[in-house]
Amino acid sequence: MANPENAALLAAIARGEARAVGRAISLAEEGRAGELLQGLARERIEQSLILGMTGPPGVGKSTLTGALVAALRRRGLRTGIVAVDPSSPLTGGALLGDRIRLMDHALDPEVLVRSMASRGRLGGLCAAAGAACRIMAAAGCRVVIVETVGVGQSELDVVRLADITVLVLAPHAGDDIQAMKAGLSEVVDLLVLNKADLAGSDRMQLDLASGLTGRSPLCTVAREGRGVEELLDSVLTLASVRRGDGSWTARRRDSRRQETLERALELLRPELERRLGEAADNDEPLRAAQVLVGNVLRQWGA
Repeated sequence: MANPENAALLAAIARGEARAVGRAISLAEEGRAGELLQGLARERIEQSLILGMTGPPGVGKSTLTGALVAALRRRGLRTGIVAVDPSSPLTGGALLGDRIRLMDHALDPEVLVRSMASRGRLGGLCAAAGAACRIMAAAGCRVVIVETVGVGQSELDVVRLADITVLVLAPHAGDDIQAMKAGLSEVVDLLVLNKADLAGSDRMQLDLASGLTGRSPLCTVAREGRGVEELLDSVLTLASVRRGDGSWTARRRDSRRQETLERALELLRPELERRLGEAADNDEPLRAAQVLVGNVLRQWGA
């Protein structure tokens, strides 16, 4: 029998109520939303676009995100934002508040914003980011933008989650590009040079096209809105192409499988840690790991 509280919350989400969306995301962060998430409107989720925004600190990702949201709203599209921030070492909560970063949209009922702490994950994506995107989509958000902490060793997380990923750079970010995880610039979908009005922009464009990435960037000046409509057109065109050629479905399938694996490992970890001393103190690590996993799986009836 369906949980009546879940049924009421699902109905409120379907109506697009921001409070219900926030409650559902909180439950997902706490690992208590499995049944609820199963009941989300699949059709809306399939129709949505998850757009990943990543790049080094200081390149203007938040400003560009805000400008993209404004462009989406001008086109009448309800929009969600999942802003993944560094965790506070004391509370585990997000250090940067969504009202500070995206104040221009705080009063727009057609923009849903949620800051989520990374909780130490190097990739910049918290465990519940995927669930947050699906909840916002079920609430009627046609586009959900996921903005990450910055480029880290596991920043490919955002590529796995998003339907389309934008790598944002700036003229001063040359050292950051050189230090990026190998292959990141090849797997993102669109390359953007923000702050393109600054000195060094022309040289940066040439460097990106000829050597650093081998790709020509789209140029934007987010704080003035320059190039933002063109960027949005590129995103929506690419989405249309992928929906038509079948790669969209395959990408979403792979993303869900990866998220399922990660959540399964998170569920297993506390039990494995609790039993660690039983197996690890005397046995060789590989053998100890085999015994440990076997014991847990037997307990869970696998």
